[in-house]
Amino acid sequence: MDLYDSETFAALDYAPDGILKHLNTGAYTFETGATLPQIVLGYETWGTLNKDASNAVFVAHALTGDSHVAQGASSEAGWWDGFVGPGQTVDTERYFVVAANMVGGCSGSTGPASPDPNGKAWGSRFPFTTIKDSVRLESRLADALGIKVWHTVLGGSLGGARALEWAVEFPERVRNCVVVAATAESSAEQIAFAQAQTAVIRLDPDFAGGDYYENERVPSAGLGIARRIAHITYRTAAELDVRFGRAAQGAEEPVAGPGKGRGRYQVESYLDHQADKLVSRFDANSYVVLTEALMSHDVARGHGSMQGALGRLGGVRFLVGAVDSDRLYWPEQSELLARSLPDPCNVHYITSPIGHDGFLTDIEQLREVLNREILT
Repeated sequence: MDLYDSETFAALDYAPDGILKHLNTGAYTFETGATLPQIVLGYETWGTLNKDASNAVFVAHALTGDSHVAQGASSEAGWWDGFVGPGQTVDTERYFVVAANMVGGCSGSTGPASPDPNGKAWGSRFPFTTIKDSVRLESRLADALGIKVWHTVLGGSLGGARALEWAVEFPERVRNCVVVAATAESSAEQIAFAQAQTAVIRLDPDFAGGDYYENERVPSAGLGIARRIAHITYRTAAELDVRFGRAAQGAEEPVAGPGKGRGRYQVESYLDHQADKLVSRFDANSYVVLTEALMSHDVARGHGSMQGALGRLGGVRFLVGAVDSDRLYWPEQSELLARSLPDPCNVHYITSPIGHDGFLTDIEQLREVLNREILT
């Protein structure tokens, strides 16, 4: 236990459900070879770990998500309330649920905004981070919590990639793996969408090469545009047409006469709103770090091939889910993953008109199959 801060470790089991806690995991060398002298993981738990630690479930958040999966004892709603909680699909009266903020983020774990040993934000010096780094650090959290084997690891989108990497990196520590709206490797198109987002953040004059924390201005414009690009890929053309069409935003005039500023269409106002929400709570450097971690996602790295990586999973039971209207993580990619497993399985579909975000809004469609096959 010498890797872990003893005072933090002593308090691990005593914080209420849904309240942010921190674990000092010690020094860490990233997959690329860079080292930081200390990594802190922010995490939350719900429920009670049983005596043999056999009821632990790890929930991995998506790109701009965080560890606050369910409300618990806090005053804030969780992003998967209705799915995780007492009596819900992931029943916290039966399971001990753990969610950790991914390293490189800005919601409690060490990231670019965190201070170095001299008190200065890491900023541009923060190491390139991969999903493999995330799960290797999360394995230290599992150790500290006394969890040798997860009953289930699950997540959607980036969280689904993390769940899969957990199984590939530590197959002996995962009994069940639930991968929703995610793939075994990021495709060229997914990398292309992501590169446009990171590029526009870096082109913001206020980005200052990633070292803006002591400046008066932060790269809000670049981060907002990145969010707009991303959000378009999270929804479907059909949904945007039905919800907004070509309607103007209130009294604004999108087709303006001489001397008048052009007003917005409703869909523009919607994207502005999504951008403003993210800018108010997220760090631009963290957006770049986590986006590039997702770009690098490839379970084959370090295992010779995808077949070599997935071949390690013979003892892990899988449930693969997809959103039928997803245009970012195509259902065909989930089908390929399901076919490539040592024990091939069917893909279970979430039917939703909204696209990729259906893994958040309509996850309850998987309740029956999860209860039947995984959470038994």
